[in-house]
Amino acid sequence: MSEEVTWTQEKIESFQDDLLAWYHHEKRDLPWRESTDPYRVWVSEIMLQQTQVVTVIPYFNRFMEWFPTIEDLANAEEDKLLKAWEGLGYYSRVRNMQHAAKEMVETFDGKMPQTIEDILSLKGIGPYTGGAIGSIAFSLPEPAIDGNVMRVYSRLFCLSDDIALPKTRKVFDKYVRETMSQTEPGDFNQALMDLGATICTPTKPSCETCPIKHYCEARKTDTVSSYPVKKKKEKAKPLYYVADVIRNKTGAFLLEKRPEDGLLSNMWTFPMRDVTKEDYDRLVASYDSVEKKELQVAEQLRLYEEEKIDIKEKQLLGIVTHIFSHRKWHVLVVEDFLRDTDREMLEKQKWVYQEEFDQYVFPKPQQKMVDLLKKSMNN
Repeated sequence: MSEEVTWTQEKIESFQDDLLAWYHHEKRDLPWRESTDPYRVWVSEIMLQQTQVVTVIPYFNRFMEWFPTIEDLANAEEDKLLKAWEGLGYYSRVRNMQHAAKEMVETFDGKMPQTIEDILSLKGIGPYTGGAIGSIAFSLPEPAIDGNVMRVYSRLFCLSDDIALPKTRKVFDKYVRETMSQTEPGDFNQALMDLGATICTPTKPSCETCPIKHYCEARKTDTVSSYPVKKKKEKAKPLYYVADVIRNKTGAFLLEKRPEDGLLSNMWTFPMRDVTKEDYDRLVASYDSVEKKELQVAEQLRLYEEEKIDIKEKQLLGIVTHIFSHRKWHVLVVEDFLRDTDREMLEKQKWVYQEEFDQYVFPKPQQKMVDLLKKSMNN
């Protein structure tokens, strides 16, 4: 627990003036700041979660073009919605947005509600996003506390609370509420966002050019590099798969839709099967030991017995790795050629030609597999 540091009201007001003066002069020119429309604020904040500003800008512009109103978002077809989000990852975010948009159409006349309680009642909107919408769009004195804000305030007050712990947010909420502007809460929150992104950065912060350096306890004690305090992230759990890029004699590839629940729900993928680390390592070794990387079918035969796939030949396309928040996929990608097209199809499977791939939304690990396939076919 950190030792509490308190400021006088005069110091708080001086801090607000210096921070806001800097922001009004130096604020970043971003498309969602062209107005304080709550829909634009909402879309941008959801997109910016775990994604850099420079990446978000074209996605934001396209999203607003495709779905210019909350009602348009509520009525969007899922395939088009996922296509608009393709590349941003965490597709549950945009699904939650559509769910919230439908709630607004049904309950709030197609508009963003204006109280923090109602805003937070919407699916997918938590304290940070709710605070951003409430403060920027409706001038509610609500904090928007993200990683940038925690970093700034941990240094301002030498807060040693572990920012990786959920309970720590209450500590930062208290400090931000006590020091935030009541007259310009939206600009105040955005000033903190910009300060954390451009000056009070994780490494090599630009302390000499910081507009609030005279208020910073960590700078006074030469301990800036010690904050924020964050425990080491748990190592992602490794999972091992074989992905079958199955092509029939007409040149079409087999795709299947993942279940409605769970990771990458409802996304189109090549069929995948989970294997043990021992099987995965053995299969990788078997590929490496064969000239031209053709598979020794016997090494993998038992993996196909249940489906009774009549494989003509097999070839290694490559290995794909992808890290999710708490797991790491290791995927051996194998191209399989069928002798015929009489394979029994499951309910959510279909044959698709390569030129049709652009019509489908592939999650990032599957897109890596598509890229391997394209590279192989171009060689």
